[in-house]
Amino acid sequence: MAKTTKEKDRKIFVLDTSVIIYEHNSILNFDEHDIGIPITVLEELDNFKKGNDTKNFEAREFIRLIDKLAKDQMLHHWNPINGKGKGNFKVVMDTGGTERVDANKVFNEDKADHRILNAALLLQKEEKGRKVILVSKDVNLRLKAKALGLNAEDYTTGKVKNISSLYTGRTIIDNAPGEVIDLIYEKGYCPPAEVLGKKFEPMKNHYYILRSGKKSVLAFYNSANGMVEQVEKRNAYGIKPRNAEQAFAIHAVLKPEIKLVSMQGVAGTGKTLIALAAALEQKREYKQIYLARPIVPLSNKDIGYLPGDIKSKLNPYMEPLWDNLKFIQNQYSESDKEYSKITEMVQNEKLVITPLAYIRGRSLSNICFIVDEAQNLTPHEVKTIITRAGENTKIIFTGDIHQIDTPYLDSQSNGLSYLIDRLKDHELYAHVTLERGERSELANLANELL
Repeated sequence: MAKTTKEKDRKIFVLDTSVIIYEHNSILNFDEHDIGIPITVLEELDNFKKGNDTKNFEAREFIRLIDKLAKDQMLHHWNPINGKGKGNFKVVMDTGGTERVDANKVFNEDKADHRILNAALLLQKEEKGRKVILVSKDVNLRLKAKALGLNAEDYTTGKVKNISSLYTGRTIIDNAPGEVIDLIYEKGYCPPAEVLGKKFEPMKNHYYILRSGKKSVLAFYNSANGMVEQVEKRNAYGIKPRNAEQAFAIHAVLKPEIKLVSMQGVAGTGKTLIALAAALEQKREYKQIYLARPIVPLSNKDIGYLPGDIKSKLNPYMEPLWDNLKFIQNQYSESDKEYSKITEMVQNEKLVITPLAYIRGRSLSNICFIVDEAQNLTPHEVKTIITRAGENTKIIFTGDIHQIDTPYLDSQSNGLSYLIDRLKDHELYAHVTLERGERSELANLANELL
């Protein structure tokens, strides 16, 4: 009797294709519960398996994983998922039925999403007494499921719970003791207890704006020596920080002990510009500087729809990065060596601007690697990039977690939010949220009121 009760307590999760494209090993993250995989999902993955995009990689890896788990068993029966405390999985073969609701008829169209709904409906009929839940990153599919009386949930592994309290990387202290500010200016540092009190332990590589009346100082907690140090506003390859957060960002990129930096902020806050300028400032420290971004086609159409050769197809996506480089170069006159040096670096491929997919599988040794628009990456993609880091490599992620262009990602589930939430308070990592737009008064007006 106890065994039957335990069996009923185990849920059945039906996975949509979007979940597998988001994370290929998602099947392993449901504890003791069982997993249903609609045959339509395998069909869609078959269409995704060719190509160099992340979704193609995830599709191939999932197919290999299922093949490994299945061994020589038939997939239309329940098969154990390897691992202690794991449940079972099977492929659900169904396209509709006469004795239950048919999603194709309800929504008056035969399509993959509706066949996936039918698979979940079949399991709900066959496994009476057990809770069947459709798991999908597609909000509309979840709504359709609920309209048919199915339980439906988002895939929450890797999702930041409270985005409103996401780590910002800096703290403003308005009532700091004036003598502490004087001490930091005089010595360049002070013990953290003088700033925060003896009861509070500062987070590693955290930034502070200390104010006392008309006095103020920018500071940084250096976990290596346990001191709060002054942050001076440094120029980076002709780019002067216009606010405290930009000064913090330049400081983080230029500090050798910090190997991983993230910058988050709305358009016009200077994330990419600051990252590139600070990287150029220390160009002698690295063999190459890579500036890359994921390709997110407009209207979710493949770039093959665009005219021209591959270079022509990619140019529109890379143009914003070239604009930042030109802006930095134009801080100097054409007769200055800094101006010609940038041209020379591009020609000699010491500075490379490229789609992110083009560096897949490469070892990133002795490289300063800037990943722009990182909010369009999944947590798994961010992890993959960081695990490529070799000796003397610094990685900088920039993006706006509220400006996401890819389906099935949101402000809580994207790779940049995941990175900030998981790596805060680590000695190798620093984060800065840039809030003040510096592009123009008109751009600030749009960000604030539109």
